[in-house]
Amino acid sequence: MASEMGTRRPKYQRIADDLKAAIESGEYGPGDRLPGESALATQYDVAVLTARQALKILRIEGLVETKKGAGARVIEFHPIRRHGIQRIAREQWGTGRSIWSADEERPTTIDVHVDTVAAPAHIAHMLELDEDALVCTRSRRIAVADRPVLLATSYLPLELVEETAIMRVDTGEGGTYARLAELGHQPTHFREEIRCRLPLAEEAEGLAMPLGRPVIKLCRTAFDSDLRAVEVNEMTMDSAAYVLEYAFDA
Repeated sequence: MASEMGTRRPKYQRIADDLKAAIESGEYGPGDRLPGESALATQYDVAVLTARQALKILRIEGLVETKKGAGARVIEFHPIRRHGIQRIAREQWGTGRSIWSADEERPTTIDVHVDTVAAPAHIAHMLELDEDALVCTRSRRIAVADRPVLLATSYLPLELVEETAIMRVDTGEGGTYARLAELGHQPTHFREEIRCRLPLAEEAEGLAMPLGRPVIKLCRTAFDSDLRAVEVNEMTMDSAAYVLEYAFDA
């Protein structure tokens, strides 16, 4: 049955599968160029358009990058392993380390923009604020080894953080959560919701990724000891750049 199903797969998918297997086996390593469209078309006795579709699949899955006139090159990028539980433990930010340092040691660029806006309706609901209440937004674009991987915007009640270090681009050691703790609103409970979808045009542009590759949409809400929501963080992640890891005891 499996072999029958395999022969029914579109030719471009079978070519893509062969190329992925060659990449995984090490036949093609990071930086190596794959056979071009014409060479693949000849090898598999298919149209050039079929070979092009096969290479497009690899690009969407984040295995290769393609440049006009230069063919497809295997990407030299190891996915970020996001430690979903350890990274937001108090032992991380409470000792002055950034949340991000729990995931990645490669050169990282973080562009931060801080603003004050009227809370979007769903954010006001999650933070239990009045309609059109003001919130502080902290928007970040994070790149690892010069590759954009994450867009994130945190929303915090303005009444809680106004005229504090949280309103600055650099919040200091331990980041936002350490500053919230100093304000008497230490995060003690978190909730994360995860889903996947295709990116909006501005998300694909911000992450420098193809529109056909899904993004991971992750929304984290931080609660203080009174179970008051003190931050909502909406993240858009390049699905090809991440492995989400959650390790916990039974």
